[in-house]
Amino acid sequence: MKGELRAGRLLRRYLESGQPVEIEGVGSMRLGDGDRILFRAPAEPRVFLGYVEEDLEPVRRLCDALRRGGFAPWLDKEQLLPGQNWPRAIERALDLSDFFLGCFSARSVVKRGQFQAELRWALDCASRMPLEETFIIPVRLENCEIPRPIRSRLQYVDLFPDFDRGVARVVKAIRKAMAGRCLKQLAEST
Repeated sequence: MKGELRAGRLLRRYLESGQPVEIEGVGSMRLGDGDRILFRAPAEPRVFLGYVEEDLEPVRRLCDALRRGGFAPWLDKEQLLPGQNWPRAIERALDLSDFFLGCFSARSVVKRGQFQAELRWALDCASRMPLEETFIIPVRLENCEIPRPIRSRLQYVDLFPDFDRGVARVVKAIRKAMAGRCLKQLAEST
């Protein structure tokens, strides 16, 4: 009980300084009229970007384009903090994501390591969702072979030779999927 009161006082002091409090994957709080604490859930779809280190440059470009499109991309190089347990943080980020963009290249399809683990985790997350719901969106950064278990079930998007056209297709897919989810929630609530 004492710890809760101390945490509450600390939260209020921070909010009174004019700073919002952001809780990753949950939302943000700020102080409203009458010193009421206002909570806002994230409005932007959360998009996890899975890739290999060698493809960081085009993935950063994709991340920036998604941010400009009104999404909240999760890129490990921007989100992970020093000393953070990164395997657990990545699993948590994937669990909280609305979408997983698997960024495929000639390097990513043959390299062992974290990208393959993220891809398997994303497939596991997708297996818990309704079949018609979009979660994994494969994107090709260059001409390469998408692994058969992915290409046999999911349509992919090429970000080459026209990056902007490819990003527009990704944005359209995410917006359409989010609209479908909203309509489904509305139907279930009435």
